[in-house]
Amino acid sequence: MATTIGMMDSAYFVGRNEILSWINSTLHLNLSKVEEAASGAVQCQLMDAVHSGMVPMHKVNFDAKSEYEMIQNYKVLQDVFNKLKITKHIEVNKLIKGRPLDNLEFMQWMKRYCDSVNGGIMGKYNAVERRDACKGGKEANKKTAPSQSSVRSSSSAPKTQASHGTKKGDSHAMNSSHKATKPAANSATQAYDEQITELKLFVDSLEKERDFYFGKLRDIEILCQNPEIEHLPIVTAIQKILYAADDSHSVVAEAQAMITQHQQQAETPCTLSPILEASEERPKPKRKDINTLEFDMAASSTLSPKQKFSDISDVHYCGSPLTNY
Repeated sequence: MATTIGMMDSAYFVGRNEILSWINSTLHLNLSKVEEAASGAVQCQLMDAVHSGMVPMHKVNFDAKSEYEMIQNYKVLQDVFNKLKITKHIEVNKLIKGRPLDNLEFMQWMKRYCDSVNGGIMGKYNAVERRDACKGGKEANKKTAPSQSSVRSSSSAPKTQASHGTKKGDSHAMNSSHKATKPAANSATQAYDEQITELKLFVDSLEKERDFYFGKLRDIEILCQNPEIEHLPIVTAIQKILYAADDSHSVVAEAQAMITQHQQQAETPCTLSPILEASEERPKPKRKDINTLEFDMAASSTLSPKQKFSDISDVHYCGSPLTNY
C-alpha cells in the first residue's frame, strides 16, 4: 500500500495550508507551520489515529526539544512501520533539523497514507484523550484549548459595558484606533512569516538540486578513475572539464581539440620500417622470355663440337658439381 506512493504521486503536490488544516482538524492541534511537527510526535499520533492501539502513546514525547528526544519519537514511529510492514524510509537526520521542505514532503506522504487506510475514515478518535497519556501531551492540549482568562474576560464584557458606558464614550476614538492598528500589525507579521517560509522552501529545494547534481558528478569522477579506461583520450577530456577551475568556454574547446587530435592520429597510416623499405627496393630477378630460350637452343644446335667442348671446359673451370668426375 505505502510502496505505491511514488515521488510523482499527487500527494506531493498538496499545499502547505491544506496539510496544516488536515493535521489540526484530525488531532485538534493548533500548528501554524509544518516544521513544528519535526519532533515526530505528530506523526506517531497520526498513525495511532489510523491504526488504533498500534502506537504505544506513553512512549511519545510531545515536549521533545533536543535531537535525542526527537530521535526517540522517530524510533517509536519506525517500530510501528516495521509492525505494519511499511517500507517507507524515514530521513530522521533531515526531519529533526526542522527544514520546511523535508517536513512538508514527509507530512504529504503521511496524509496520502492515512487517506489510503479505510478511505481516510478514522472513526471516533479522541485525540485529546489519547494525547494525555504522552509526555508533554497535557501541555499541548492546554495550548489548543481556550484559556480561562479569555473566557472570563468575554463573560465580564457586558457588565463592564453597562457600568462604564460613559467612559467608553469618551475613549471610543482611542480604542478604535488601537483596534485598527492591531489587525494591520497581525496581517503584516503573518505576511512576513509566509514569505520567510516560502524562502526557506526555495532554499531547501535548491540545496536538494545541488546535492543531486554533485552526486552525479562524483559518480562520473569515480568512473573516470577506473584503471581500465583512465588512459583513454575521451576520459582525459572529461577529467579536464571536471577539474577546470573556471567556467571558461576555452576548457571545452581544449577538450574537443584533444579528442580531434587523437582521431586524426588514429586515421594516419603507420610508416614502414627501414628493413621493409629496403626489401621492397631490392630489384627482382627477371624471367627469361620464351623467345630468348628458343634463340639459345637454336644457337647451341649450330655450334661445332669443338665449341661445345670449350663451353664444357668453361663450366668445369667454374667448379660446377656436374663436371666433378
